[in-house]
Amino acid sequence: MLSQWVIHIPFVNRREKGYEDRMTLSDIQRLLGELDTHPTRSLGQNFLHDQNLARSIVALLDIQPGDHIVEIGPGLGALTEFLDIPETRLTLIEKDSRLIPHLRSKFEHGTNSVFHADALDFDLRELWGHGPVKVIGNLPYYISTPLIAKYASALSPASALVLTLQLELAQRLGAAHDTSDYGAMTLCTGRRWDIRLERKLPASVFFPRPKVDSAVITLRRKPRARVRAIDDSIFESLVRRGFSERRKQLRNMLPEFKNDWEKITAALGVPPTIRAEQLSPAQWESLAFTASPATAQHGAERFDVVDEEDRVLRSEFRDVIHVNNLRHRAVHMLLFNAAGDLYLQKRSIWKDRNPGLWDSSAAGHVDSGEDYPTAARRELQEELGIEAPPLLPLTRLTPTESNGWEFIQAYHARHEGPFQPATMEVETGAFFSVSKIRHWAASNPADFSPVFLKILEHIPSTSTAS
Repeated sequence: MLSQWVIHIPFVNRREKGYEDRMTLSDIQRLLGELDTHPTRSLGQNFLHDQNLARSIVALLDIQPGDHIVEIGPGLGALTEFLDIPETRLTLIEKDSRLIPHLRSKFEHGTNSVFHADALDFDLRELWGHGPVKVIGNLPYYISTPLIAKYASALSPASALVLTLQLELAQRLGAAHDTSDYGAMTLCTGRRWDIRLERKLPASVFFPRPKVDSAVITLRRKPRARVRAIDDSIFESLVRRGFSERRKQLRNMLPEFKNDWEKITAALGVPPTIRAEQLSPAQWESLAFTASPATAQHGAERFDVVDEEDRVLRSEFRDVIHVNNLRHRAVHMLLFNAAGDLYLQKRSIWKDRNPGLWDSSAAGHVDSGEDYPTAARRELQEELGIEAPPLLPLTRLTPTESNGWEFIQAYHARHEGPFQPATMEVETGAFFSVSKIRHWAASNPADFSPVFLKILEHIPSTSTAS
C-alpha cells in the first residue's frame, strides 16, 4: 500500500502570500521557551517543524475562496501559517490553555476564531452556516479514532478532512479487503467517505519525536450517487459483529441469516465458509440490504389530489402526483425546547426531494383519506419516534411551483426530545437557536429546503410553543 502513496503539491510562493519563515525546530523551541511551556505527553503533543511538509499537507485541502477551514489542535501554528489566507474563514480548536494567548494574538482577526476546547467536546453546530467546511489536524494518537468518528459524522458539515495519524490507524482506515488491516473501521468510515493514504511521515519531522510512525490521510465525502441506500445502523451492526471474531466463519457470527445462508452467499458469489475480511465493501452492503431492504421512497403511496380551494378531487399514486405537478397536501412540524431552540432534521440523502438538506423537525405528505392533524401525528411517530405533543397551527402555505404544488399546514409544539430519527428518512438532527438558524439561512440558503425557508419567515423570534 505504501508504494501507492502520492501527493500533489502545488507551488506556493511564500513571499507572494505574505508568509514568514516560521516553524523550524529552533522556532518551536524558542516559542516554547517564550511561552514558558513544554510539550505535554498527556495531550499527545508532537509539533511538526518541517515547513515543506506543512505546506504540502495544507495543499491537500484544496482551499477555495469562501471555504471554512477548521483546524483541530493547531498547537503553535505550524499548519495554521498556511491556512490563514484571505477570503476564507478559519476556526482553531485547541485544548492546551497555555497556547491560547499565542494563537489568538497571531490568528484571531477578521472572521477567524480560536476556541479553547477539547475537540471531542466541541459543539459541531457552531460550524454550520459559515460556508463549506474542511477539517485539518495533527491528531493526538490516543483519541484519533473518536475524533474521526465525530468529525466524519452525519452532524458534521465537513466535506473533506486532512489528518495526520498514527501509521497503523491510517493503514486500517485505507485498507483493501481481504487484508489483515481491513476491518470494521475501514468499512464503517469508508461507506460515506473516500479515504486515501497520502504519505508516510518520519518521526524526525516532529518535536518531540513520537515513538510510532505517522501518516497523512485524506477523507472526502462521497457524492449521493455513490452511497447505496441501505440502513446504516443495520450495516454497522452486521460489520461490527462480523469482525468481532475474525477467525470464525461469518455465518457463525450472524445467526439471523442461518436458514438462508447458502442462498445468500451464492447471490454474493462467495463460498458459505466466507470470513468477514473476505467480503468486499459492496458485498457487505448487499448483505445489509438483504437484512433490511431500503424503504426511503414510497412511490406506491396514495395522496389526495385537491383543487385550488383544497377540496379533494380524487386520489393518485405519489409518483403520478409528483410527475404531473398535481395539487396535494403536506404537513410540517416545528418542535421547540424550553430554551426556545428549534429542532431541525437533515433529510436523508436518498429522499426524492431536497435530499441532504436541513428541514423542519418533521414533515411529510397527507395520505389519502387523512386530515392534517392526523398526518402530523403520524409523521412525528414515523420520523422521530415520538407521540405527538399538543400541536398548535403556525402558518399555512398555498401551492406553488417552489413548494411542489402542496397545501402545507405548519404546526409548532414543545418537546425536549430525545428523538429516534428513522434512519432511512433522516440523516441527523439537532436543536439550534432561532437566531442561529436565521443567520445561517441568510448566508447559506442552499443548505435548507425551500419550504422550510418559507416557514422560517413565519416563526416568531421568541417562539417556544409553550
